[in-house]
Amino acid sequence: MANCIIELQSALESEHLLPSEQQFLQWVKLTVQHHYDLAGVDFLPQHELTIRIVEPMESQQLNNDYRQKNKPTNVLSFPFEIPDGFAQLAGLDKDILGDLVICAAVVEQEAEQQNKPLMSHWAHMVIHGCLHLLGYDHINEQEAQEMESLEIELLAILGIDNPYIC
Repeated sequence: MANCIIELQSALESEHLLPSEQQFLQWVKLTVQHHYDLAGVDFLPQHELTIRIVEPMESQQLNNDYRQKNKPTNVLSFPFEIPDGFAQLAGLDKDILGDLVICAAVVEQEAEQQNKPLMSHWAHMVIHGCLHLLGYDHINEQEAQEMESLEIELLAILGIDNPYIC
């Protein structure tokens, strides 16, 4: 299984039912391992990412600043980019994936509206965000189908139903 380190940050001011650190780590490791298995890569460097759990106000501000959408959203992904002049970092024995910012209130609201178990929806959001950090996207139909298929496959490994079937 992939070797991953996550830094969990909570900027929550209110009570929310959150996954455990072990659950977050399980979902990240599964996604990273599957990505490299598909690529046929044998050696996996250690992967690091930050998962920040936020309130709607912070989510809305980031979503507005980076996506020009003035509303809170479930998950935002910020892939790590090597700064100019630091090309030597590319040879490190670890891979910094980037940051996920997840709005607990939006995840809870969506799970309730979609009649899904809360932890299943958390798993979906973490997997979805990690896939973005690994380079997947859903801008066009073909990319969306590929990404959704991977999400469905990974969630099935965890015993979680297809999140796209209502």
